[in-house]
Amino acid sequence: MATVRYFAAAAEAAGRASEPLDAPTVGALRAAMVGAHGPDLERVLTRCSLLVDGRRVDDETHRLADHDVVDVLPPFAGG
Repeated sequence: MATVRYFAAAAEAAGRASEPLDAPTVGALRAAMVGAHGPDLERVLTRCSLLVDGRRVDDETHRLADHDVVDVLPPFAGG
């Protein structure tokens, strides 16, 4: 089971900072997050980057391992 860590607007939409989720791929993980937390998180996810063990992953078919840590990062404004 992967550990998902939510940041900023993603954490607010999910109502938590982290959780374990069981999914075989990044695409299945996105679906599990939306299934667990609904349309508010789904809207935020469209703007988020997913990092698997610190590396950005855009491939929905990327396989996840039980020990993976997936960070959900909305865009950040900086200055």
